[in-house]
Amino acid sequence: MSPVVYQVLHLVSLLVLFGYTFYAFAAPAETRKRVMIITGSAALLALVAGFALQAKLVGSFPGWLVVKIVCWLGLSALAAFGYRRRGAAGTLAWVAIALVVVAVIMVYTRPF
Repeated sequence: MSPVVYQVLHLVSLLVLFGYTFYAFAAPAETRKRVMIITGSAALLALVAGFALQAKLVGSFPGWLVVKIVCWLGLSALAAFGYRRRGAAGTLAWVAIALVVVAVIMVYTRPF
């Protein structure tokens, strides 16, 4: 497949993951199962599309990719934390924003 297809899949799945993570911070408890399924599927699709895109474009495993994987793991876990720690929703939202900003910076600067 074309790298553009992988890029679109990667970005759309990350937007879904980010949106539903913020939804989990304010959603009622009865939506937990559905939101966890959606965020888990979006996280898996983002991972697979991201690695496919990396294989198509570069073919190696640069250091900045490790930082992006750590950001992906953190963002993937935040939806579950949002349901468990309702009082920390504001802090978790800032953590989610910081993880996304760091991941985007890694894409465009590729420092190492």
